[in-house]
Amino acid sequence: MENLATYIDHTQLKPDTTKEKIAQIVKEAKEHHFASVCVNPYWVAYCYNELKATQVKVCTVIGFPLGATTTFSKVAETNKAIEDGATEVDMVINIGALKSGDKQTVLNDIEAVVQAASGKALTKVIIETSLLTDEEKVIACQLAKQAKADFVKTSTGFSGGGATVEDIRLMRETVGPDMGVKASGGVRDLATTKAMIEAGATRIGASAGVAILNDEQGDSTY
Repeated sequence: MENLATYIDHTQLKPDTTKEKIAQIVKEAKEHHFASVCVNPYWVAYCYNELKATQVKVCTVIGFPLGATTTFSKVAETNKAIEDGATEVDMVINIGALKSGDKQTVLNDIEAVVQAASGKALTKVIIETSLLTDEEKVIACQLAKQAKADFVKTSTGFSGGGATVEDIRLMRETVGPDMGVKASGGVRDLATTKAMIEAGATRIGASAGVAILNDEQGDSTY
């Protein structure tokens, strides 16, 4: 597939991540020209300094991984991340509010982060599909679209389930053709990556980006 690397957010979000591991994904991102590196907020400034002379973006996570921090905290975290050099922010929705039927709180939460990032960073909205019914997934995507977010994203990878082809298809059908859809969590090989893209994903979050590209070099179906 042409420019598969440009679909991939090269990700390192584990709580025990060391500077050595961050340096490694930065090096790999430079070498393979991934869309971005996706790191926790603490590492944004370091990654920006290492990548500012390249086309690789710095992506970070907001309200991660539970989504249960206050809107005030998410906005502050967004502002600081952008100040440090992030140009993409992946925020976790207030999952508990959604499951309580409080759509307005979820909408306000997303809108506040979108507004904080407006003109400075893309906003991706993590809906945490493994914790939602199909009806809740649709509502979450509709709210993200209403809030004018740039992407909806499946998962944090921290709640026991990741992206599925069925969820990507449902999310794409819900948001329409123009909004981004990111598959994240459990995407570790070329076959899964291709299936996600064919189902409608326009970005892939993966810590296995190098392995996926290595698989592609030996594959002739694209």
